[in-house]
Amino acid sequence: MKIPLTAKLKLQTDAAQFNALRATQLAYRDGLNSVSCYAFEHGKMSNKVRLQDGTYDELRARFKIPAQMACSIPRQVGATYKALWTKVRQNAVQRKAGVTKKRYQGLDQAPKFVSPTLTYQLGHDYSFKREHRVSILTLQGRIVLPYTAYSQHGALIERGAHIGAAKLWYDKPCKQFYLLVSLDVEVETPTPETHTSVVGIDVGLRYLAVSATTRGKQSFHSGKRIVPKANHYARLRKRLQRKGTRSATRRLVVMSGRERRLKADANHVVSKRLVGAHPHALLGLENLTDIRDRTKRRKGKQAGKKQRKANAAYAKWTFAELHAMIAYKALLHESMAIKIDARYTSQACPICGHTCKGNRPNKGLLFVCQHCRYTLHADLVGARNVALRTLLARQDWTRTGRLSIAPDVSSDEVKAARRQRYAELRWSLDTSPAL
Repeated sequence: MKIPLTAKLKLQTDAAQFNALRATQLAYRDGLNSVSCYAFEHGKMSNKVRLQDGTYDELRARFKIPAQMACSIPRQVGATYKALWTKVRQNAVQRKAGVTKKRYQGLDQAPKFVSPTLTYQLGHDYSFKREHRVSILTLQGRIVLPYTAYSQHGALIERGAHIGAAKLWYDKPCKQFYLLVSLDVEVETPTPETHTSVVGIDVGLRYLAVSATTRGKQSFHSGKRIVPKANHYARLRKRLQRKGTRSATRRLVVMSGRERRLKADANHVVSKRLVGAHPHALLGLENLTDIRDRTKRRKGKQAGKKQRKANAAYAKWTFAELHAMIAYKALLHESMAIKIDARYTSQACPICGHTCKGNRPNKGLLFVCQHCRYTLHADLVGARNVALRTLLARQDWTRTGRLSIAPDVSSDEVKAARRQRYAELRWSLDTSPAL
C-alpha cells in the first residue's frame, strides 16, 4: 500500500540562479494564459492532445519554453477546463432540480492563471544529485542547487522512495524558492488483526477534535486560541480588500497566506497528537461530505445576522484537511482511519440509544438524554458514538474480509438498515476488541 506525501525542499540560490528561476516561472504562467485563451476561442476545449497540437510551436517560439514544459502546459490547462465543465454540468442538474437558480459563470470567460507555480517532471525537468543537490531546468538551461529539507523527507528521498512530479513554488513575502516533490511511501496493508484499539474522533470549532476509545480514554483538543486568531486574519483581509488602496494591497501581500498557514499548523499539531496517542488503532472519522447541504440552515435573506455569522464560521475551518492529515499519518504509524456515517452522532444517547434534538439543550456543549437523563459533554458523546460505529465496521471487516472506507449512502433501504443497527449500539467498556 502506498501513501502520497509532499516533501518541501528549500532551495539555496544566488542572484543569477534566483533570476533564472523567476523568469522561468513567469514564462510558464504566461504560457498557461496563452493556452487558456486558445482553448476558450476554440469552443472551450479540454482535450489536452488537441491543445498541445495547436499551441506547442507557439509556446516554444514565443515564450522560449523547453520541450517538456511545453507539453505540461496544455495538460494543465486541459485539466482546468475539464474541472470547469464538470461544475457546469453539476450546476445544470441543480438548477433543473430547483436546488439553485444561479447559473455557473466559470466558463463565461477564459480562466486566468495568476500563480506562477510551475510543474517539473522527474528525469525531464529535474533530477536529484548527490550531497543534497537537485538539478532544475530553466529557460537558460539546467542549474544545480543545494537544498535543505525535513530530515525524514530527506531520508525518504535518499533511500529510494518513489519520486513523482514536483512544483516550483515561490514564497513572495520571504523571496524564497521551494521545490514541492511528491513521494509515494510503501507501507504494509492493514488488517483487522493489526489494530489493537478502536478510536472515535469528533471534529468541531470549539474543540478542533475530541477522541474517545472503547476503553474509556478520551482527549480534548481546544480551538480556543487558534480559531479567534484565524477569524481575525479573515476579517482583516476582508477590510483591506474592500479598501483597495495601494497601501492596503501592500499589506495584503505581506500577510498573504497567514490565515491558511495558521490553520494548517493547527491541523498538523492536532493530527500528530491524535495519531501519536493511539498507535496500532482503527480511527473512525465522521463522513462530512456535503455536510453544509445536509444541515438545513437558513441562508441569504431568510437568515439573521447571527445565523450568517455562524454559517461563515463553520464554512471557513478546514475539516477535510484535518481528516486527510489524520489519515496519512495514521498509516505511517501502523494505524488506519476510516469514514463513518456522521448522522445523529451528536443527538443519539450512547447508553440507551434515544435520539432527538432535545438531547442537546440550546445546541450547547451539554448533552442531556431526555429518556434516561444521561449527562455528558456533547462532543465527547459524539466521539463515543463514532467509536461505537467504528467498532461495528471493524466487526464487519473481520467477518466479511471487506472494509468499507466510506459508508454507502446511495440507497434509502441501506441507510435505514444501518441506522437501525446504530440504534442498537450501547456504550460499555466491555465493547473493547480482544487483543
